[in-house]
Parts: sequence; structure tokens; C-alpha cells
Amino acid sequence: RRVHRRLAGERSVRLSVPFLGVLLLLSCNGARDDGIERVVMWGLGREGQVVAELMPEFHRRYPKIRVSVQQIPWTAAHEKLLTAHVGEATPDVAQLGNTWIPEFVTIRALENLTPFVKQSEAITPEDFFEGIWATNTIGDDVYGVPWYVDTRLLFYRTDILASVGFSRPPETWDQWTEAMRRIGESGESHRFPILLPTNEWAQPVLLALQQNATLLTEDGSHGAFRSPEFRRAFEFYISLFRDGHAPALSNAQVANVYQQFEAGDFAMYITGPWNIGEFRRRLGPSMEGKWSTAPMPAPPGESYPGTSLAGGASLVMFSRSERKEAAWKLIEYLSEPAQQIRFYELTGSLPANEDAWNAPALAGDPLAAAFRLQLENVSPTPKVAEWERIATAVWETAESVIRGGQTIDAALERLDATADRILEKRRWVVQRKVERGDG
Repeated sequence: RRVHRRLAGERSVRLSVPFLGVLLLLSCNGARDDGIERVVMWGLGREGQVVAELMPEFHRRYPKIRVSVQQIPWTAAHEKLLTAHVGEATPDVAQLGNTWIPEFVTIRALENLTPFVKQSEAITPEDFFEGIWATNTIGDDVYGVPWYVDTRLLFYRTDILASVGFSRPPETWDQWTEAMRRIGESGESHRFPILLPTNEWAQPVLLALQQNATLLTEDGSHGAFRSPEFRRAFEFYISLFRDGHAPALSNAQVANVYQQFEAGDFAMYITGPWNIGEFRRRLGPSMEGKWSTAPMPAPPGESYPGTSLAGGASLVMFSRSERKEAAWKLIEYLSEPAQQIRFYELTGSLPANEDAWNAPALAGDPLAAAFRLQLENVSPTPKVAEWERIATAVWETAESVIRGGQTIDAALERLDATADRILEKRRWVVQRKVERGDG
């Protein structure tokens, strides 16, 4: 009898496990079959925290869609996104730095948004800054929609420039270097005309873009740093240090940018829109009216303003998303001028949609106006997955020249060799495609 009860108990356990599984399956299906589509979005840094505040209106407008926003630190974002792709666990939508787009397209992680854009009444390329939109395209296809924009321009001390005869910011390289020369000769021994941290690639690269340098060959397979265009820009950049206009300091050697700017240790600084808010918060009341922003000066033969970098973050859809129509509705919603204005008010991130710039918060801000003008003249960096590694080599090579480690000729030859080595796998992949007849 005891054996019979034991066997009966084992049968009961064996039956209960699959029965429980059926109940759980039915329960899950019930949650999924309630007509609600659940879209997962990954936002990066501060933006990932704030975007959740825009969701109530989206949910009101689309009651059958629910968005779950997960905030990812910028420092961990790149690796986490790659890991999610390999593990087939990507979100539906994500915020992506626009220089990352070529890499994620290469590994086929992103959905081609061209068909969505063509059918959309809410998003057209003409709504966005041309140079920024270009960062989201590979060939003729669109893989991201600009969410907020970023570029570099001059933050400068209006009082210091006025003291040497410049009531307006310089518009040409000649005016720029003349202003720096006068500041350097003004008698303030502790003062440098400009701060250009030696461990940043943005400054030499944007100067090269102003000279119409391509940086890489047309097919992106080799470096083009020995081209006349890049050489002119590189020589100009190095001259700013050799002529004593800029101190040979890295970011780690600058104690406090804001305090030193206020103290007059340097009169100009090339930086991005995030520093509008930082300068306003960190500079003392006595600095009111003594600083401003201005687009980049232009080199000889080019119109003002000079070209700068097309940066920022975009909204992308991952190819493995099973909720693409709902995900696209979210991208359209976040791209609306009203949402971009609200996002700017919450974060200070400049809107990508040009219509949003007509809002009083931006239209009436003279510090932002310089960015509006600069954004009309920006260019993307090379659209290769390896760009960030090459960009690091740019500043490392430039810093070596600045500190007297090598000549310009040797540096550019070495930089091309480094780029060629980094791009070796790219050349192999392209060759394989040619051999297979894929391109």
C-alpha cells in the first residue's frame, strides 16, 4: 500500500510540472494577447533617464503600445549593445551615437529605415540639418533618425578679444591668428589665447574638414592623411602650439576649465553645446556679458562659418525587433518638434529637427544661435566601423609632434600606416565581396 501511494505521488509530481507549465504559458499568452505591444527602448546617460518623462503623452496617443525605457551609462553602452546583438537580446529602439552607426550596420544589427522614412508623414530628411542627416545614411539607405545634435565651435571671452581690438569674433583663419597674436602680446604672462587639449581629436579633424580633406580614401580602405588638404590643416593646428598660442596640455593637466576660463588663463576654447549650461552654472556673476559663442572661423578661400563636426545621437531600430511598426511610431513621436523642444528643456541637448529651433527657448538664446548657424555647415567623419580607433591615432600622432617627438612628415606617414593597419580587415571583407560578386 505504501509503495502504491509513493508511485501515485510520483505520478502526481510528473503530471503537475507540465500542467504548471501550461498554466504559465497561458498566463504569459494572456499578457501578450491583451492587445498591448511592449516596446523596449535603451537610452544612454542622462537622456536615458529623461526620455521616460516624454512617454505619458505617447501612451495617451497610442494606448495599445507601452514603452519600457532602460537607462544605460554611456561608458558601458557600446559594449552592452554589441553584447546584446551577439546574444540576440537587443531592444526594439535605442539611442546610438551617430559615429557608431557604420559599425552596427556592418554587423547587420540595425534595421534599414528607408522604407519607413519614405512612407512617413512625420519624418522627412528636409526637416533635419543636412550634415547631421548624412551621418545616419550608408550609401542610399537610412539607418537612424537624428534625435539631438552636437558640433564644436568657439567659446570665447568677449572682453579679452575686445581689449585687443576685436569687437566681433574672428571669421577667418587670418583674423583668428591675428587675434591670438595680439592676446599673446598683451602683457598677461599667464594668459594663452586658446586652449586645445592635446588628447582630443575633434580639433585637428574639424580643421581638416574645413580644408575638404577626406581623411580616408574614397572607398574607406586606406588613410589619406598625407593629402595636401589634411597637411594644410595639420600644419595650421601644430603652428598654434609652436607659436605659443595654445599650451601643450592634455585634459588631465587642466585643473578646472571653467575656473581657468573665468580667470582669463585662456581666451578661447573649442567645445560643444553641453557646455552652454555648464558655463552658465559654473561661471561667477561677474562673468555676465563677458563671454559668448561663435561659429568656427573659415580657412582662406572658404566662406564663413568654417566647417565643423556633425555629431549627436540618433534613434535606431534593431533588426531583430518583432515590433517594428510600434517601434517606428516611437521614433516618429520623439522626432516631433514639440517633443524635441521638451527634450531640450529637460536636458539641454540641441534638437535635430530644424522646426524645433523656432521655439522661444532656443530662438531667443544668443548662445544657442551660434550653434544654429554652425549646424548649417557640418560634415560627418568617415563612415567606417573603425573610425574611432583611427581618431584616437590622430590625436596621439598630433600630440607626438606637438611635444617634439617627430616631424610632421614622419607623423603623417605614420598616421597613414596606422590607419591602413586598422583598416586591413575592412579591405579583406571588401575583397571577399568582390570575389563572390556581392559588390
